[in-house]
Amino acid sequence: MSTRELVTAFPRLWRYCLGLTQRRAEADDLAQAACLQALENFTHFQAHPARDRWLIRVARNLWLNQLKADRVRQGGGLVPVDRIDLQDLSPSPEGDTFAAQVFAAVMDLPEAQRDTVLLAYVEGFSYKETAEILDIPIGTVMSRLADARRKLAVLNHETAVHADRVNKGRERHGQV
Repeated sequence: MSTRELVTAFPRLWRYCLGLTQRRAEADDLAQAACLQALENFTHFQAHPARDRWLIRVARNLWLNQLKADRVRQGGGLVPVDRIDLQDLSPSPEGDTFAAQVFAAVMDLPEAQRDTVLLAYVEGFSYKETAEILDIPIGTVMSRLADARRKLAVLNHETAVHADRVNKGRERHGQV
């Protein structure tokens, strides 16, 4: 992998690392560690046809190793959604709220589903590419995504029902 390819792949890699770590500083460290490993293995992986997927896979493996080490040392490794250190770039308060709700819902998914959603829906990898990165059958990718969509749809329905109840309550009290 050439340094030019690393520079081109870095934004996508960093976004994925941010999705895994949920903290900017840790995402920086993880993405840099993945790039360092790519450079250290330059000759071995120079002929790899899907270098961007390989780089994502390296980052994922490094993260999983870090989680295992953290669990051994501290008994944890996942960060609660309310402690996520993200800069909000949405232009409106309504967009901020919706984006936060969607992000929180995705982060609340089981790890396997969350990882699959991040790769397929956020990073735009095909099902086949996602399967290769996660080293699972494509049918498992499809199943995880279907399960995640069902869980997110239930949450969306519950949110809409709650908002409808709040609005009806306001109407009854003349607050609308």
